Amino acid sequence: MMVGLGGGRCRCSLALALLISAGSVFLFCEFAIYYPAVLRCSWPEMREDGDRGTGSGSPAAVRALFLSDTHLLGAIRGHWFDKLRREWQMERAFQTAMWLLRPELVFILGDIFDEGKWSSPENWEDDVRRFKQIFRHPSDTELVVLIGNHDIGFHHEMTRYKLERFEKVFNVTSARILTKRGVNFLLVNSVALHGDHCPICQSVENELHSLSQALNCSVQSFQSESKKHRCRDMQRYASTPPILLQHYPLYRVSDAECTGEDAAPPNERYQLFHERYDVLSQDASKMLLWWFQPRLILSGHTHSACEVFHENRIPEISVPSFNWRNRNNPSFILGSFSQSDYALSKCFLPEESSVIAVYCGSAMLLALITLGHLSLFRGALHVTNILLGKQKSL
Repeated sequence: MMVGLGGGRCRCSLALALLISAGSVFLFCEFAIYYPAVLRCSWPEMREDGDRGTGSGSPAAVRALFLSDTHLLGAIRGHWFDKLRREWQMERAFQTAMWLLRPELVFILGDIFDEGKWSSPENWEDDVRRFKQIFRHPSDTELVVLIGNHDIGFHHEMTRYKLERFEKVFNVTSARILTKRGVNFLLVNSVALHGDHCPICQSVENELHSLSQALNCSVQSFQSESKKHRCRDMQRYASTPPILLQHYPLYRVSDAECTGEDAAPPNERYQLFHERYDVLSQDASKMLLWWFQPRLILSGHTHSACEVFHENRIPEISVPSFNWRNRNNPSFILGSFSQSDYALSKCFLPEESSVIAVYCGSAMLLALITLGHLSLFRGALHVTNILLGKQKSL
């Protein structure tokens, strides 16, 4: 009876130790792992040129966080476990970033949902509810959402109903300028820049043209009375070139020039892009560059990172997907902006392969420990039985 009691205690201790170890691994992979990843990130510093926004009398730099292509799965193509896993990962990563980095602005550059173009009213409401849970944020952080093709459909799928449904929920329009302490952010619905004069496209182009005139009136100093008269009734913005934000990248042939660990894989990098599907058309791209002369462009859609330069050396940064379903190594961009300068840095999140490796390695280790303890226990029990047998024979 004493041997049985001791064996039972040994087994209970082993089970408790295994349970604690497994729980610790789970807590690390699902909670703690995001903290060291985000703690490696920091807000970029702008050049020491006397206009960083930290000097006396000058406004503080605007701190903005950029992510893209969250692709929350819908009711049609989304498996329940895939939904649970990906949305949990995005929620923990985003909430950790909010707590540690405290950005003033958060921009999500389109494709918020995976099935917005198909969603029934009931499914749409459920998707929106989950989005607001995942990307909840402090009251002093402003979350700004842009329109992507999966939110309202590609051009041929886009309808007024789906566009207005998205605009109403997220309080956005297809073309507007958001100004924060003298920094202009130009927000564009690039899905509507198809250039075929469809009613939605024409309306967005008209809005953009009006914004370009107003921005030009704000930037330029006028030498003639006629120019002053033309700009007299227009809304004024900060007199700085804008940061252009949209879902589609401006036209480029391919991702062949893209480099870095989160660029497109080599087998995809040289595939030619289709205008109006992978990137904006050449005409729409030239129109935006000519009308606004942005100092920086940030876009999404390709799910991979890239940095290219357009005419007049205007840089464009493609922001990778924030969803582990699309990438093994999601990331987001941190930006510091003043009226005359900006600086960017990238923040990488834990790799999916690393998380899987920790789980698999821990499972193997716990299995080996269990087998080792069981072998020792059986050996000890066998020796005890032999000794007891000898004792009885004596």
